[in-house]
Amino acid sequence: MMTKAPTTKTIRVEQVGSAQRRRHDQRATLIGLGLNKIGRVRELPDTAMTRGMVRKVNHLVRIIDADKA
Repeated sequence: MMTKAPTTKTIRVEQVGSAQRRRHDQRATLIGLGLNKIGRVRELPDTAMTRGMVRKVNHLVRIIDADKA
């Protein structure tokens, strides 16, 4: 029986906006993504949950590149 290898697609996200004077849930989302300071870059798994979190704070982050593995 063959099993599929886990997907290895990733996205790189950089924080470009400040979390100051933002709603608590937006600040918590940035912390959940590992982005709580301007200029931080994280490589995250490309899942629906991660994309939803990025969409919630899309005015504070930018996607640097999406790996097409």
